[in-house]
Formats: sequence, structure tokens, C-alpha cells
Amino acid sequence: MRTEHPTFDARHTHTQSDHSLSRVSNTQLIQKTLKTTGGYFPKQQHLLGLSVVLLGSLFSIWLNDRISDWTDGKLLGLSSLTLAILIGMVLGNTLYPRFAPSLSAGVIFSKAQILRLAIVLYGFKITLTQVASVGLSAVVIDALVLSSTFIITYLLGTKWLKMDRTTTLLIGSGASICGAAAVIAAEPVVKAEAHKVTIAVATVVVFGTLAMLLYPMLYQMGWLAGVIDAQHYGIYIGSTIHEVAQVVVAGNAISPEAGNTAVVTKMIRVMMLAPFLLLLSVFINSTNTKDAKTLSSATDYQQNQPNKLELLAQRLKQIHVPWFAFVFIAMVAVNSFLMASPTPMIQGFTERMIDLDNILLTMAMFALGLTTHFSAIKQAGIKPLILAAVMFFWLILGGAMINVLIGLI
Repeated sequence: MRTEHPTFDARHTHTQSDHSLSRVSNTQLIQKTLKTTGGYFPKQQHLLGLSVVLLGSLFSIWLNDRISDWTDGKLLGLSSLTLAILIGMVLGNTLYPRFAPSLSAGVIFSKAQILRLAIVLYGFKITLTQVASVGLSAVVIDALVLSSTFIITYLLGTKWLKMDRTTTLLIGSGASICGAAAVIAAEPVVKAEAHKVTIAVATVVVFGTLAMLLYPMLYQMGWLAGVIDAQHYGIYIGSTIHEVAQVVVAGNAISPEAGNTAVVTKMIRVMMLAPFLLLLSVFINSTNTKDAKTLSSATDYQQNQPNKLELLAQRLKQIHVPWFAFVFIAMVAVNSFLMASPTPMIQGFTERMIDLDNILLTMAMFALGLTTHFSAIKQAGIKPLILAAVMFFWLILGGAMINVLIGLI
């Protein structure tokens, strides 16, 4: 009897294997999506901390209203967001550490998930007309500030201060794009140790908070007056201040219009995070490749090196896409559609969303203040602080120069 040729079975087995891999891949994608969206629903361990943060935010809003009544207007651009982070910082360095074990889960949830949700809902304050008014110049300014800040940080840190490359890359990422979020996103790409991440985040918190308070004061003092108007000052804020939350505070301390422009500009900068991380991964891999070639023979190196597809897959896995920035743009589009033909019901809905967003933003600021510890400044050491300070002044002065030059074109 003739034996059946095994080719068909092999092909059939191979096809089944492909279908199985496809099903596994789809299942993993669904599980990852559910895990991501599920992270935005508070759990029981979050409730106590969330309650404290909510009370703190409501008190900050109430206090801001009382101060506005007493001073007949905001004092030096003071807002509920500024008050929330300042009150939070005072409590965070006095009373909060005693209760941190039971409150930290809700506080961390507030400064992460609540902040992203607040940024998404911020889209109800902005329309596509306002986004278009920012123009291509804001994109160019963001790109120039990002690239120049990162390159200068890297050169100063590694060549002048002789710092280790990993800490320098983390500080450069935080100063260039979106503060602590960029540091955390860059951590798996640069394979940083925990204490180096802490140092980079500390520098971002220190100088980002200074920028948040300083920029409105500089505006009141006439910084760049006659050179750029209030709206372009919003672009200046959004393109140079570290954190999204800090941009919201600084922009709205000047005017709602400047705040909206600042947030749009900042979100464009945040959306540059994904391509930045991919380029950062390519840069690190290329430098590691050079180091590997010098430490081993060419033959051994070629045998141990993964193929190009594997390298690309590894890099893509390491990238943490800031999806909330894209959802923010989608929400702006939804708000623009609603405002195209507003009815009393639509206007009422939009106003409720704006009120909710104000509460959520204040909650995030209060939580950020609670977790800002002065001990982090000591832990950072002198060299990272020197580097971050130099880049702080570069963002103020160099960022102003870039904004003015692009504004003149």
C-alpha cells in the first residue's frame, strides 16, 4: 500500500498554527485593551484616597472663589489649580506621610488616571477653530523646542557634567516633552534603574513647579510684551513648560484663551512622544551596537545579533503611546460638532462637562502636590539639579527666542 505524501499534512499543520497564533494575538490584544480601560475604574483600595483628594480639591475651589471675591480678581494669576498643588505640597511634607499607607493608592490614581481623564474632558473647552488658530507654527515650535532641548541636555550632561548616560537621557526626555510621564515612558527604552527614574522625576517636579508659578508672574511683569500677544504667550507656555498639568495651571492663570492655546500646543508636543521614543530606541541601539563591536569580534557579534524584524518588534513593544492625547483631539472634534448648532440642552451638557473637568483637574493637582516631597530634591544630588536648572533657563530664554523667531516668519 502506498504511503500518503506528508506535504499536505505539513501545510495543513502550518495553516492551523498560523490560525492559532492569530487567535492568541487577538486574545492578547483584547486582554491588553480591557486591562488598559479597566485601569480607569477606581477599585475599593482607591476610595479612601480619592475621597481625601476630592475634599482637598473642593476646598481649593472654594478658597479660590473667596480670594477672588476679597481681591476683586485673581491675585497674580492665582487659580484653584495653583492653590490645590500648593496646599497639597504643604500637606504632603507634613501630615500626609503619616496616612500614606492607606491613602497612597487613591492619590496615585488621582495624579495618573484622573489627570488623563481631566485632559480628555478639557476638550469640551476647545473647538477645532481654536486648534486651527494655533496653526502650523505651533507644530514647528514644538519640534524645535523638543529637539534642541534634548540634544543640549544630552551634550551638557554627558560631556560637561560627566553624568551617566541613562540619567541624562531621562532628564532630557522629561524636559523635552511632558515631564514625569515622558520619564516613565522612556524608562523601559533606556532600561533605567529605579533610583535614576526617581532623580529625573524629582528634577521635573522641582523646575516644572517653578515654571508653573514663574511664567504667569513674568507675563504680569511684561516679559515679551510687545513682541508676542497673549495667545502666542500660550504657545510659549505649552511649548516650554514640563508637565501637562503645569501648562494648564500657567496658561489659565493668564487668561482662558491663553490656557486653551497652551493646552493645544502642549498636547501636540505630547503626541510627539511616540515617534521620539522610537528614535530614542534607535539611538540607544546604535550606540550599544558600536560598544558591542568594540568589545567582541565581528563574527561573534553577527552571530549574536537579532535580525532586523526582531529588533523592530522589540522597539515597538517598548513604546508607550500617549493615547489620551489622541482622545483629547477626538473630544475637541466632538465639542466642535456640538457647538456648530448649540441648543440649551447641548450648552447645559457642555457646561456640566466643564465643571466636572475643573474638579478633576483640581483633584489631580492636589494629588500631585501630596506626592511632591522636598526630600526628593536632596536625593537628586547636585549634578542632575545643575543640569535641570540649566535646561530650565534654556526653556525660558531659548524657548522664547524660538517662539519669537518662528512668530516673525
